[in-house]
Amino acid sequence: MPTAGMGNNGRVTRPVSARAARLDQVCAAAVEEARDGITEVDPAGVGDHLKAVAEGDRLVTHYFECRLGGYHGWRWAVTVTRAPRSRKVTICEAVLLPGPDALLAPTWVPWQERLKPGDLGPGDLLPTPPDDERLAPGYVLSDDPAVEETAWELGLGRPRVLSREGRSEAAQRWYDGDHGPAAPISVAAPAAARCGTCGFYLPLAGAMRQAFGACGNFYAPDDGRVVSADHGCGAHSETLVETAETPVDELPTVYDDSAVEAVSVSRAPGSVESAEPAEPYGHS
Repeated sequence: MPTAGMGNNGRVTRPVSARAARLDQVCAAAVEEARDGITEVDPAGVGDHLKAVAEGDRLVTHYFECRLGGYHGWRWAVTVTRAPRSRKVTICEAVLLPGPDALLAPTWVPWQERLKPGDLGPGDLLPTPPDDERLAPGYVLSDDPAVEETAWELGLGRPRVLSREGRSEAAQRWYDGDHGPAAPISVAAPAAARCGTCGFYLPLAGAMRQAFGACGNFYAPDDGRVVSADHGCGAHSETLVETAETPVDELPTVYDDSAVEAVSVSRAPGSVESAEPAEPYGHS
């Protein structure tokens, strides 16, 4: 039977509270020893002492200003320690760490996501991922009857072809780009000068034929490029410039009497009788 004064003898658990590390004064005073531990750079690259932070028992990290070019806001961190009952401080490590206001490089992005149109140069190779959603295996129907019919008739085949997502993505990119209806050159062109009605327009095959084609006009700025059917420019094949005929008024003949010099003509003696009327000049 339980006796008076005795309580429950079950297991007693106590919450363990983390005790804050106490700043060791010997390690905290070793500022110059910590500064001498930064050997990777010239002493001019190490600035003022910022603070000392206790990391554990007899373990202190000293922070120094970094004066290296391009490292604004960074700090040198030197961790020192000592053995129990020893006055000699030992350096554990020295590193360069970013501070609260440090200039940091942007987050790393995989190269597949960093590529932009035009980055591929001569000799560069751009591997296509096996699971690229823009492509589908060649033995799978491409959802484009015109392409399937042509491939069947000619006996052609490719390991992978554009998937429906790939065609949709390409079509939207072309339509919104510099060769779509919203391009400045298209907006400035006459309303009737659309590529779909141009003689130099070469429609694409398959489902893309309804909306896109290639420009074959040597003088057009889009020559050799894929353009939308409602794109346009001033080099349309049916752009005919008619020259209006402007009538020229007939001007009256103007004589300037001041430019006419009167010249007297004398006859040789005996050519005609003086009593006869004079004949017009030039007749015999």
